[in-house]
Order: sequence, then structure tokens, then C-alpha cells
Amino acid sequence: SGIEPVSPALIKESASQTRDVLKQHFNDLKGTLAKLLDERLVTLLQEVDTIEQETIKPLDDCQKLIEHGVNTAEDLVQEGELAIRGGIGEQNEKLWSFTKKASHIQLDSLPEVPLLVDVPCLSAQLDDSILNIVKDHIFKHGTVASRPPVQIEELIEKPGGIIVRWCKVDDDFTAQDYRLQFRKCTSNHFEDVYVGSETEFIVLHIDPNVDYQFRVCARGDGRQEWSPWSVPQIGHSTLVPHEWTAGFEGYSLSSRRNIALRNDAESSGVLYSSAPTYFCGQTLTFRVETVGQPDRRDSIGVCAEKQNGYDSLQRDQAVCISTNGAVFVNGKEMTNQLPAVTSGSTVTFDVEAVTLGSTNNNEGGNFKLRVTISSNNREVVFDWLLDQSCGSLYFGCSFFYPGWKVLVF
Repeated sequence: SGIEPVSPALIKESASQTRDVLKQHFNDLKGTLAKLLDERLVTLLQEVDTIEQETIKPLDDCQKLIEHGVNTAEDLVQEGELAIRGGIGEQNEKLWSFTKKASHIQLDSLPEVPLLVDVPCLSAQLDDSILNIVKDHIFKHGTVASRPPVQIEELIEKPGGIIVRWCKVDDDFTAQDYRLQFRKCTSNHFEDVYVGSETEFIVLHIDPNVDYQFRVCARGDGRQEWSPWSVPQIGHSTLVPHEWTAGFEGYSLSSRRNIALRNDAESSGVLYSSAPTYFCGQTLTFRVETVGQPDRRDSIGVCAEKQNGYDSLQRDQAVCISTNGAVFVNGKEMTNQLPAVTSGSTVTFDVEAVTLGSTNNNEGGNFKLRVTISSNNREVVFDWLLDQSCGSLYFGCSFFYPGWKVLVF
């Protein structure tokens, strides 16, 4: 359940990955910035073209008018000269025609020429302050973290599962959410198993004696992005997964056989574990995923051996809790009661062997176990006397009405 020391190779690998990420990111930024600058340049050049075309047109028109006027005047002068040169009769006629033409042409009128102050003179205003703004942003862009704000603290093996606990290692970091991922060591990609505000989670899809890698990251308060990943930790479970007995009428099981659902079949009797996989000193946990109609004969608990013919664990050589919170030891109801079981309730059993000082006790049992049952933040502790020494126990459940669904780990 401990955490292995980190090897220098892992630091080198993380440094190498960080270098690659940084190079890739800044390359992408360069490309994007170049594209943005090119687009801005095109926009400004188009503005120059537009202004040039719009302001040259009236000047062009003005020039055309002046050229036309000059040409007309030249023609008229020629005509006048010819009239002067001609004979008297001819001269009078030509002069009359010339005078008529001249009076119709306004040689002294010119089109309106724009004032010099109104004539555009294009220039580009370019301010270097953008460099200072961009420079400040670029120099603050990106950070390199020598260690992530969260690390995995411990891995605790459970039957068919591993409890992963993590903690904050950066006091200045306020976490809003955590995100836990795992993968088989032989697999290439991690998958999410938990996102939330808790700092521990039990990963249940664990095959015994197989190495798994775990990593965790956090999201800061009010932030969108996740922090860097913690150093991956390797864990495994040597404990055989707890399984319910398959093929028992009245109960449907999940593919891993760690979840039992009381179905609609008419059936009474106790559904037991497939083997005595609960060992003294461990914690056995039942999580009630969904609830059905309660009955005072319902039971969830542990026993020394499977005994068929009973419709509940409220019998000899067994301890159990009913869905209404009553606790039974060897079939006898205890005065201390626990809260009633609701959807999402977790019920845990901790059993430890108690060494007896003297063998001749008159309580009818030869072997004493101390049992702690806890549910909904309350617990009861009592001694359980058995006929013979028992290192491993079966677990079981019985429900009279359908809809109850129990996960065991």
C-alpha cells in the first residue's frame, strides 16, 4: 500500500515531455501570430487601395474637363486666325461665326479644383507600443511547475479494488475539483475514474496481482484548466475480489459479480459470497446502490459458514444489520441500533480476533471476535462468540422485496 520512491528516469522523462510540449506550443503560437499579422497587413493595404481610387477619381475628372477646354480654345484660335486671313465677304461671315462660337464657349470657367488642404496625401501611422504590450504578455506567458499541486499519498489494496488517497502539496493552491485516472501498466491510455471534491476514491475494476498506474490532477478555484498531472504511482491488489454466488434465483449479478440486485423472482433465502473471502483484520464494505421496500427480516452481514434453509442472517453463527438499522448477533437483537439503510448508504464490518485469557468460559462459545459495524457515521461495537476458530468468513444478504442493489468491496 506504500508509494514507491521516484526514479531519476521518471524526472528525465517528465522534463523531456515538458520540453516537447513547450516547443510545440510556441511553434503553434508563432504560426498563429504570423497569420494574424499577415491578415492585418492585407486589411491595411486594401484601405490604401480604396482611398487611392476614391480620391483620384474627382481629380481625373477635373483634368479631363481642363484638357477638353484647352482643346476647344485651340480650335477656336485657329478658326479666328483663318477668319482674319480670309477675303472681306468671307471674312465677315467667318468672323460672325467665330464670334457666335466664342460667345457660347466659356473659356474663363474652370471646373472646381479641390483646395490643396483637401487633397489626400496617404501615410501609414505605425505605433511601436504594440511591441511593449505584446512583449509584456509574452514574457509572462507559460510557467514551468517543478511539481504538481497534488500528489498521490497512498494506495491501499482491497479485494478487487484499490483505495487511492491524494493530498495537496502546494499550500497556495485552492482546489475546486480533483480528477483521478488509472490504467493497466500494459495499456497506453489513462481513463477517468473520478472527478469531484473528495481526496480519496476506491477504484473497483481491479484484477488481482496486476499492476495499475494512477495519477491525479486538480482544478483551481474558479479556473477552467486542469493542473499538471501528479507523478504516476503503481499499485496492485493481491486480495481476491469479493463475489456473490452466481446462479441464485432471486438475485441478478453484475459482470464482476460484486453487485447483487434483488430481482422480481419469488425467492426467499440468503445470497452468500462465493467463497469465505473476508479475513479478520480487514474492512468489509457494502454500498447500497438502490433501495426497495424494507422488511424487518432483511439482512446484510457476515457468517461463519453458509447455511441454507434460512431466509435471513438473523440466525446463529452470523452477525448482521437489518435495513431498518437493527443489529443481530447470533440471531439475538442488540439494544444499540444504527440508522436505517437508505440509497447510497455504506455499511462496513470490521472483525478482529480477541484472544481469550481462559478457555473455560460459560458463554457457550469457544472463540471470540470483536465486531464493529458502522453506517451513516454511527457505529456499534460488540463481541461475537463462535463455536470454532474462524480466520475467514462468508458474507451474505437477504431482501424480501425487489429493487435492493448492493455492491461489496
